[in-house]
Amino acid sequence: MYTGKIRQILLITDGCSNQGDDPIAMAALAKEQGIIVNVIGVMEHDVIDEKGMTEIDGIALSGGGVSQIVYAQQLSQTVQMVTRKAMTQTIHGVVNRELQQILGRSQTIEDLPPEKRGEVMEVVDELGETVELEVLILVDTSASMKHKLPTVKEALLDLSLSLNARSGENQFSVFVFPGKKNDVEKLLDWTPKLQSLTSIFSQLTTGGITPTGPALRTALSSFNQKQSLRSLLSRDDESYFEESM
Repeated sequence: MYTGKIRQILLITDGCSNQGDDPIAMAALAKEQGIIVNVIGVMEHDVIDEKGMTEIDGIALSGGGVSQIVYAQQLSQTVQMVTRKAMTQTIHGVVNRELQQILGRSQTIEDLPPEKRGEVMEVVDELGETVELEVLILVDTSASMKHKLPTVKEALLDLSLSLNARSGENQFSVFVFPGKKNDVEKLLDWTPKLQSLTSIFSQLTTGGITPTGPALRTALSSFNQKQSLRSLLSRDDESYFEESM
């Protein structure tokens, strides 16, 4: 049974990065480290340029995730759909690798006979409800996003409600770019609740450059710090038990 956790970066932006690291390369690095990168491109009145769309698709493709272009008013259901779709996709990948080990050849869920496929899909659905999920949300706060931010806030609160209905544990973290002092700024440290965003979001200032690559790099280091802290704590627990024996 798959007992790992699913780690996702959810990037919400309305177009082209124009500063720092290549975001497509950063997304590929995330995927190598087992972190999925999903991208939602928020558009308004058909205003999103070709370059922006290519970048959005490229980031999700190299990050092993899902990309979706939406109008601001459809953002809420899209954020939930993309997060869940990427989660199912990840579990599918894990189940397919397990199948190949068990069956010894390149079998996938689709190759199974219908009744077996049904049983496996039930397991996939159940894992989707129980697996531990970590979502780091990266919000573009460049000038053109200014009047889209209230919609982004609503969408994230809806996401929190929808995912908290799962029995599995959720952890969320929110970063914005550009920040007040740096390219990227942490808005909310890891927490199971996104409700605390309500007060912070109203204080956000928008404007300036769009450093998508550096934002993805910071998101990666946030996951890595979380991992090293966890291993440090578990090591401390072990030494405590050894000393107590």
